[in-house]
Amino acid sequence: MANPPFRLVGSLLVAGGIAAGATVAISVAWAAIGGGDLPLHGWIALLLGIFGTVGLAWGLMALAFKSDREGWDDRVDNRLDPGGDRDGDHDDKP
Repeated sequence: MANPPFRLVGSLLVAGGIAAGATVAISVAWAAIGGGDLPLHGWIALLLGIFGTVGLAWGLMALAFKSDREGWDDRVDNRLDPGGDRDGDHDDKP
């Protein structure tokens, strides 16, 4: 079994390669339809957008998995939820 840090680096390299391949494919498609050249600032904005989106998605999914594994969703107290008490009954009453 691979060491976890090496597995993480490998996964990041794969994700980066996919993002780089998508960037090249989009630029080739843009040139094929007659679009103008993308200036340096355009490339910077494109790369920041791609890596920012991938990083945000990765971080949010990591938080969702962490929350599920540690049971944070199971420990929510819904007594103060105004929509949760439809019939006037509470779970903590005998």
